[in-house]
Amino acid sequence: MPTALKSEDVANRLKSLSGWELAGKEIRKTYHFTNYHETMAFVNAVAWIAHQTNHHPDLEVGYNKCVVRYSTHSVGGLSENDFDAAAKVEGLLNP
Repeated sequence: MPTALKSEDVANRLKSLSGWELAGKEIRKTYHFTNYHETMAFVNAVAWIAHQTNHHPDLEVGYNKCVVRYSTHSVGGLSENDFDAAAKVEGLLNP
């Protein structure tokens, strides 16, 4: 079972994720796209990652953007799972 990371561990892990930010007890990033088709292709790829890792982000989807938010509800904060999943999402556009 995952455990909550300490604030210094969160800060250190966040440094390795370009464009991601800490927002309360979650990390998030807004991805921008040219059109709806690109946005939905990204959302589907994120859904595939979530299914494979059994760790599901909250997504806010618009015509040309998607906000991805991770937290681990069972620990009431952030765990290594959040940062590992965020890195996989980041890898979709920045391999």
